[in-house]
Formats: sequence, C-alpha cells, structure tokens
Amino acid sequence: MKPMIILSALVVAAPAMAQQSFAAPEGCEAVLTVQNKGCVMTNVWQCAADEPGDQWIALLTQAGVFSVQKVDAEFQWVEAYKVTGNERLITPAEDPASLTTLFETQIDTWDFTLETDEGTERNVGFDMLTGETTEIDGEVLLNTEFQGRTIDGDGNIIDASSGRQYVSEEHRLFFFGESWSDDTPDQVIDMSPVEFIYPGEPGFFADRPLYECNVIESGFRP
Repeated sequence: MKPMIILSALVVAAPAMAQQSFAAPEGCEAVLTVQNKGCVMTNVWQCAADEPGDQWIALLTQAGVFSVQKVDAEFQWVEAYKVTGNERLITPAEDPASLTTLFETQIDTWDFTLETDEGTERNVGFDMLTGETTEIDGEVLLNTEFQGRTIDGDGNIIDASSGRQYVSEEHRLFFFGESWSDDTPDQVIDMSPVEFIYPGEPGFFADRPLYECNVIESGFRP
C-alpha cells in the first residue's frame, strides 16, 4: 500500500467526529482497538494483500492520526508514515527484531536501520521478559523491560531510552507501558493500556483517545 492511499483511507471517517469512527483501508480487516493512558489510542488492522502475520497500527492522539506503521509477524518495523516523516526498514537488518526469539529465550536483541526523510537512523537495544504477567481488561500480557538507542547517520545518539512494556503472544504485538529518557529517568511517561476493544463492542475503531486527555498529552513522545 502506498502511504497516500493509506492515509486517505483513514481520513475518510475523520470529519464525522460526532460519530467517533475510524476506517480501515479497502481490502483490510479491522481487528483491535486499544485505549491507553496518556491520551493515546491504537487501531490495528490486517490486509489480504500483505504477507501472513503483517499488521498495521495507527497511533492516534487528541489531535488525530499521528502515525501509521506496518509490522511483520516478528514485530519488525517494516514501514511507517508519520506527521514527522516517513520511515522504511533497510533489509536485511544486522540483528532483526524477533518475537519468536523473545518468547523462546526471554530476551531479544536488535540492531536495525531505518531509512527516513532525513537520512538513516540505526536502532540498537533489547527487549527482555521479566517472567511476570499483567491482566488488563481481560487480556493476559507478558511484562517486558527494554533499552534502546537511536543513532543518526553521523554516529550521534539522538535518543536513548528505557522502560517497561507489555507484549501479547496471542496478538504478536507490543503495547505501550512506562518509558523514560536515560538523561531524565525521573520523568516517566505512562501510556499503558486501559481497554482492549474488539469488533462489535462499543468504541471499536473509534477516532479519539479517552483517557487522561488534556492532562499528559503535552508530554507525549511516541
């Protein structure tokens, strides 16, 4: 799918704010909505034309769609279209992200490079299972810890962060948790899930986040 096709399809429902609706592109099936803390929500869909296991994730704030990202069955960031610029995974990755490795060995290291509108960005880090689980709105999620660095084409570290997230073996998706910049570890951003909403349930594929809006969004950092 081309980025303009994706974004145009998603924007179809945006003007009708009163009905709080959102639309997956033609040929795709909406599968999950997650309402998070921090005035953030995600809508997830799958498309018949994609590889098995590929999923699309739209991240929405109170201002609307912030990004649309495609991940594969291992949760590699294949491509993304954001208000801050587009991204594409350069393959093969030096050390591909792998959910299979994470589930089997409790830890997954990754080292991959994205082609962005401003050049290349190398991402290096790890995800680790803590051995604990958390149940949120009926979903049993595995607890993780992560550390990561983003390095520009000149070798400068442009982001270094750590945190705790959740991962689902059923959905093969990561979900937000708590994160902080390594420079300011006392400034924790919590975007943990609050609700998991499925087709036919109220609020499925809505276009507005519900929780902690006008409170934390000013500090939102994806």
